[in-house]
Amino acid sequence: MASIRVVNLVVTTDLEHKLHLEKIASTLPNVEYNPEQFPGLIMRIKEPKTSALLFSSGKVVCTGAKNISSAGKSIHHIIDALKKVDVKIIIEPILKVQNLVGAGELGFDINLNGLTMKLRNVEYEPEQFPGLVYKIKEPFRASFLLFSNGKIVCTGTKSEEEMHACLEQLIADLKKVKNK
Repeated sequence: MASIRVVNLVVTTDLEHKLHLEKIASTLPNVEYNPEQFPGLIMRIKEPKTSALLFSSGKVVCTGAKNISSAGKSIHHIIDALKKVDVKIIIEPILKVQNLVGAGELGFDINLNGLTMKLRNVEYEPEQFPGLVYKIKEPFRASFLLFSNGKIVCTGTKSEEEMHACLEQLIADLKKVKNK
């Protein structure tokens, strides 16, 4: 029986307030800021364990949460931390899911070499990486990493419902080519 669960959620929001990243970096703990290498400030949050990129425009990218509730807690942690540098965020941030990453298993082994001959939209170079990349466009866009032991990783969906629908499509596609 195939199964999949969310292991990472990437969300964005806009705090609608300009941020002075140098001041934040010199004041707050658990932050990294090196504008010569990257224009954003990296903030590591211990609970829930996430990381966020903060940009001077006020835009934020949060990653590492397992669900939207944890992502929201992380954003509120950022807002509380910003108060320490006299940045008062007065809006309730709207979170937008950009990407879900799911991990799971199909429950059966896969012949990856055989799949490369039978499926379209695949990339498989076992000398470079042991997984096969399979891209689907329907019912939603998603990319799967398939491993010979039946383990899978799904990326590119924006909800658990989309991810589960794509898993069903993957299984249907695998059943079709199995009978060829």
